Amino acid sequence: MSIFTTRTFGAGGRPRGLLIFVTAAVLSGLLAAPVLADTASKALEKYERPVDLAIERALAWLAKNQTKEDGSWTRQKGNTRNVTGITSLCVMAFLAKGHTPGVGPYGEAINKGIDYILSSQRPNGLLVSGELGNGAMYCHSISTLMLAEVSGMVDPPRQKKLDGVLSKALRAILAAQRIPKDPANAGGWRYQINSGDSDISCTGWALMALRSARNSGALVPQEAIDMAVSYVLRNQQRESGGFSYQPGGEPGLARTGTGVLCLELCGHHRERPALLGGEWILQHLPHHYGEGYFFAYATYYCAQATFQLGDEYWEKFAAQMYDILLPAQNKEGFWPALGGNEGEGGEFYSTSMAILAMSVPYRQLPIYQR
Repeated sequence: MSIFTTRTFGAGGRPRGLLIFVTAAVLSGLLAAPVLADTASKALEKYERPVDLAIERALAWLAKNQTKEDGSWTRQKGNTRNVTGITSLCVMAFLAKGHTPGVGPYGEAINKGIDYILSSQRPNGLLVSGELGNGAMYCHSISTLMLAEVSGMVDPPRQKKLDGVLSKALRAILAAQRIPKDPANAGGWRYQINSGDSDISCTGWALMALRSARNSGALVPQEAIDMAVSYVLRNQQRESGGFSYQPGGEPGLARTGTGVLCLELCGHHRERPALLGGEWILQHLPHHYGEGYFFAYATYYCAQATFQLGDEYWEKFAAQMYDILLPAQNKEGFWPALGGNEGEGGEFYSTSMAILAMSVPYRQLPIYQR
């Protein structure tokens, strides 16, 4: 076990010392400074104001409907599954528009959401609440990603607690990847911390959490990244360029967006597999709200993937996405709950994912930066 002293920034951007233990890795809170939204291309200029207004209405609705008692986001009484994952998505939705913990109209809501996640960690490091179900690693990886993104933005007492929680959370992700698996599944992640197989969806969230930690200065083992990328590539269909849920399966929009983003974030920018995946996305654009089994999921991942690939991909996808999402927003500010597995998350899930998809070009979250 190695001990490293790193430099991080607490509330107000003031540097402070930090000691963190993460196997062969180190977590620090060095967070990239916020970057202003991109200057819109001519093709997307007309969407600037409508998107801004839609996101602000949605954030106001999220803040109004936060569970005041504990800071989580859940509307279904008695439903204790997936709460950490959905709460973390809601927190990131505020961050994606440039709002910060403890500051401005949503500062307290963000802090309460962070506190809920910090209080949810189990002895094995997992950030989950209630029943584990099939969403344990989903919730854990999404929550780890959120904490890595917010590290360095919170006040010193929260940062101190966050350092310890995030360190254990990262260890849990790395431990789950090291579970013995057959060659087809090696390097990826699945529903549970001890799962013996993998899928591209769980792998995408885990890999984004690791990538965010690397952005924050964590020395995530390169072997872990390389193994995960190898698993992702095993899911690509050579003939079409699309990505499947598991090796040998049929490609899908959400799966392909996930695969392309994983490659883009892990140093394979615009390499042939990523470009082929980008072309597959543009050939299979959705046409109406809720289309496909994982519409919100696909929209979020494809928005990030095409933005990372470049303007020739982003402009085509973004125009289609805005044309679908803007008229689908409810007058109260939320996006209606979706069907299938996505329906369990309710309006908090669909709304936070819509915000995160549309706010990619703001580049306020380090994970969104090209």
